Amino acid sequence: MKYHYFILFCFFNSFLYSQTKKNTDSVIYYNKLVKSNLNNKKYDQAVFYTKKSIHFCEANHESESLANQTFKLGKIYYNQKKYEEALKSFHKSISLFSTLKPTCTKVLALHYIGTTNTAKGDYKTAEIYYKKADDLLKELKIVDQAQVLNYQKAIALKTNKDLPLAAKTFLEITKKPDNPSLSKTKTNSYYQLGLIETQLKRNDSAIIYFDNALDYSNKNNDLKQKSKIILAISKYYKQNKNFDLAYSYLDEHYQIENYILKLKNAKLDFNEFQKFKKNQSLNNTIKRESEEKIQLKTYRYSKLVSILAIALISILSLLSLALYKNNIIRNQNNLFLREKNKELILAKNKAEKASKARSEFLSTVSHELRTPLNAINGITHLLLEDNPKKTQLKYLESLKFSGNYLTTFINEILEINKIDSTKVEIENITFNLKELLFNIQSSLKELATANKNYFNLEIDKAIPDNLIGDPTKISQIILNLINNALKFTQNGNVNVIAKLYAITEENATVYFEIVDTGIGIPEDKLQTVFESFSQGSIEVNRKYGGTGLGLTIVKKLIELLGGEIKLKSEVGKGSTFTFKLDFKINKEPLEAVEEKKPYNDNQLKHKSILLIEDNKINQMITRKMLENKAISCEIIDNGEDAVELLKIKRFDMILMDVHLPGINGTTATKLIREFDKTTPIIALTAISLDENRDMLLSYGMNDVITKPFVPDEFYSTIAKFFD
Repeated sequence: MKYHYFILFCFFNSFLYSQTKKNTDSVIYYNKLVKSNLNNKKYDQAVFYTKKSIHFCEANHESESLANQTFKLGKIYYNQKKYEEALKSFHKSISLFSTLKPTCTKVLALHYIGTTNTAKGDYKTAEIYYKKADDLLKELKIVDQAQVLNYQKAIALKTNKDLPLAAKTFLEITKKPDNPSLSKTKTNSYYQLGLIETQLKRNDSAIIYFDNALDYSNKNNDLKQKSKIILAISKYYKQNKNFDLAYSYLDEHYQIENYILKLKNAKLDFNEFQKFKKNQSLNNTIKRESEEKIQLKTYRYSKLVSILAIALISILSLLSLALYKNNIIRNQNNLFLREKNKELILAKNKAEKASKARSEFLSTVSHELRTPLNAINGITHLLLEDNPKKTQLKYLESLKFSGNYLTTFINEILEINKIDSTKVEIENITFNLKELLFNIQSSLKELATANKNYFNLEIDKAIPDNLIGDPTKISQIILNLINNALKFTQNGNVNVIAKLYAITEENATVYFEIVDTGIGIPEDKLQTVFESFSQGSIEVNRKYGGTGLGLTIVKKLIELLGGEIKLKSEVGKGSTFTFKLDFKINKEPLEAVEEKKPYNDNQLKHKSILLIEDNKINQMITRKMLENKAISCEIIDNGEDAVELLKIKRFDMILMDVHLPGINGTTATKLIREFDKTTPIIALTAISLDENRDMLLSYGMNDVITKPFVPDEFYSTIAKFFD
């Protein structure tokens, strides 16, 4: 707010100074029209009337007014993010000011050139004009406003999503010595730092900055500013699942807003009373003067007493009426707050139930999906090691790629709550995007053939071979979009395009486009298709299947990677999904290096392992994988028999399935540890590793292997106990 007061002061000070009696009405008339259109968001009309005002000033040779109006035009363009037009107007304004005595508006024009260049990303040019603005402030001896301009500069950096530099600028403002003129600016700076830290997921820092902002707000006694900060703190606690504190701060926010409303209503009532009192007093005076002319002096005093009595009664009546109205307003607001409190409690309970239901759902689905996927990945691995024919190798490699991706994909779906809670980590490794896209095309050719679709892949040769990014998440995005295109298209075309959008020495921007000629999406569904468990309609869901999570994950992953997905679609003609992603370029060539196994086969030879597993397919796969490394394997399908066998026979290692008929794997482990403290026991589980590892280790297990097995990780985990 202080920044806006400074702008108004500077602009109108220079503006009013420059107007003559001859042209004031015309310029003021245009300014009123501009203000009205800006309030109604009619920006084209606001530009039109500002230009009319500029032409008027040119015709009447009003140089300073012309400079002020040209600056105003630049501000309108700036607020519309039309940065090129804004720069033209600001530079023209500076040119006009160059022949005049320096004013505050010229300072603002120089500063706005800096913020406009900041918004365009040209920080070098921006700094030149920021320095010019600071120098002119010193020349005008109003240096106490420098931090207000620095605050606006930081806001421009934040708008340009340069959060580190914006945070640095806000932090510099907060370190300035306290003084009354800087207090509100420091409060707003702490508030903005809290928002930035929240956006960067640095929760500890965020709440510290919000608390500092709240402390300064209490000193300023600015209720609107305090209400805004408290609402931000409430949202912070809500995002961090602390619903009690979130509710407490939200309740305080509503109390402050209620108090502000009371002050506003009280002010309105007092103004109405003053107006009425003035009119009443005037009427009584006229009446008294009229009666004094026709009545004797003896009646004059009695009339005066009567008039005063009537006035007193009127005042008391009005005060009673005002108190009655305020009481009604207070009751209405209290009722509104109680209703909102009930809504918040209901919403909190629903959120807790939904969170519990989702956790139970993920736990059940995790086991049901990972167990068969373990068979797919395990059999594929065994077939690849069994010297397949060359004609079969290509298909097995595609199957391995799809299985490995599906493992990662299922993990992401089952832990979608990680995305929502911002716990997902983004990899930054070197990979070949072209090779990745070719592999994806190969894995989906069968689906394209089944739906009789022409599946075309266009890759720009100019895309660098060595990009740095997260290939797993990019695979998940592309696979989801292509899979949808192929699924919802019959006898049509699906085109996947990857083009180099922009490139520098260190960075490259790639533009992706997935186009199909399928059933399309109705216009009223274009936004909801990105919501969880949402598809075009119930009929589409029944006909084509699917969970409705694919586009939700795609949208969230693209946003995590710094992009934005756009969708165009028409029913019966198809859909087009587009997005751009930024990558760093690895200048060193990507060499094909044969991966080294993290273990030695000699570590595993001639070891004896007891496998406790009830699933026949998993028994077959695990036994074969162990025997391929010259390990002898004995199998038992329940926990009770395993405990009895281990009392009379020793093994080098025990592989224990967690879910067994009868006693489960954890109970069996506790019983074994009563008489055998040394034999390594490794848990085999199809449930999420992150949620259960510590619990499983607490039962006496030495390590955990999550199904489906990744062969090298499977062997490595076993081998580390045979050093």
